[in-house]
Amino acid sequence: MTNRKNAIVMGLAASIAAFGVSAKELTPEQQAAKSEVWEPVPAMVETAPGKAPSDAVVLFDGTDLSAFESLKGGAAKWTVEDGTLTVKPGAGDIVSKQSFCSVQLHAEWKTPTDVEGLESQQRNNSGIFLQQRYEVQVLDSYNNKTYPNGQAGSIYKQSIPLVNPVNPPGEWQTYDIIFNAPEFDGDKLVEPGYLTVLINGVLVQNHTEILGKTEWIGGPSYEAHGCAPIQLQDHSNPVTFRNIWVREIGDNTLTDFR
Repeated sequence: MTNRKNAIVMGLAASIAAFGVSAKELTPEQQAAKSEVWEPVPAMVETAPGKAPSDAVVLFDGTDLSAFESLKGGAAKWTVEDGTLTVKPGAGDIVSKQSFCSVQLHAEWKTPTDVEGLESQQRNNSGIFLQQRYEVQVLDSYNNKTYPNGQAGSIYKQSIPLVNPVNPPGEWQTYDIIFNAPEFDGDKLVEPGYLTVLINGVLVQNHTEILGKTEWIGGPSYEAHGCAPIQLQDHSNPVTFRNIWVREIGDNTLTDFR
């Protein structure tokens, strides 16, 4: 990624200079120490089963919709009940009040068990839009024939999932999504976005390049933008969500041995 800091770590250079002798005169331990970098020290993050990491931004913890608002304006009007969040058909999409750039996103979702007469894209459809533009499809894709670049785990109409690991309708599905946001210099795209997606712990998108904004009709293309909210789709189907949180992704400090 062009925004990553390919910095030479000063502590490494200082440790090499401190020896002041040729490599042949160093012990193996001293030679190994030359490539040890002691700063910066990664921050500790607390984790617990079924809980968001301690550094996560929690968007929905089962209590209320205070982290969201309606795309139409005003309060989000989806249904919160028994620790879950369900699409209220006709209420419209909801968006996070906070904007994000690159993130790790976790969300759990399930679809209704009554699928009589429903098939393809009508089989309980929703979606998660990163930066309100790039959709990871939510759909009951269990024994449901549809176009593969529109099934669960697809980058909608752009990339077919590697496999289909969804559970039957009525059972919870888990999404873990790594989103590297696109980068722009003014109006010019300098680095496309990328998505890595796991469904129920199974990799279905492997650092897949995003081709542009999700489109229902026509091909994708990019237009310059900054950080933006997470958007959940009302596709007129009662899809249910729980445990939605994001972690903002920063830059790694890379060791440069040149």
